[in-house]
Amino acid sequence: MSIFEYNGSAVVAMVGKNCFAIASDRRLGVQLQTIATDFQRISKIHDHLFIGLSGLATDVQTLYQRLVFRHKLYQLREERDMKPETFASLVSAILYEKRFGPYLCQPVIAGLGDDNKPFICTMDSIGAKELAKDFVVSGTASESLYGACEAMFKPDMEAEELFETISQALLSSVDRDCLSGWGGHVYVVTPNEIKERILKGRMD
Repeated sequence: MSIFEYNGSAVVAMVGKNCFAIASDRRLGVQLQTIATDFQRISKIHDHLFIGLSGLATDVQTLYQRLVFRHKLYQLREERDMKPETFASLVSAILYEKRFGPYLCQPVIAGLGDDNKPFICTMDSIGAKELAKDFVVSGTASESLYGACEAMFKPDMEAEELFETISQALLSSVDRDCLSGWGGHVYVVTPNEIKERILKGRMD
């Protein structure tokens, strides 16, 4: 078993019309043993920028703390929030810095940039970025997430339809992966509000 699969995870981000959604499962496990069912994989950097981290849970928490620290320094110096594209470059640089002993994480970044244009990207554990205009996935359930998102995604969805689409894609995917599950955590972000919802899994 790969070390990336040790705790299990599923993270997905999807774009809509002037909005985006990011979702993850809630299971924390040690291989096939479930430890907790309320693990937080998605974190808010600021009101229009979120990051989801799949991979080894200890590295997820360490990397998140480093990113919050670096973003606060940026806010103090620049007196503004970081743009999603700038933040993606920061995450990539931090990961590449540790390439010989990498953080065992695969980030998913989602945000609203200039003119409320949604931005999403993912990267591997040494910071190689993969940009997309529809959806990005990471984690042990990524294969089934790709299939579900390909089948369900439509361009220019409104916030409510986007929530339904990403929720159904996540729940149907984690049902096909024994290392992730126990419902989901979904954020839908528009220029004016953030909606956070907890999804119940089949075993809740």
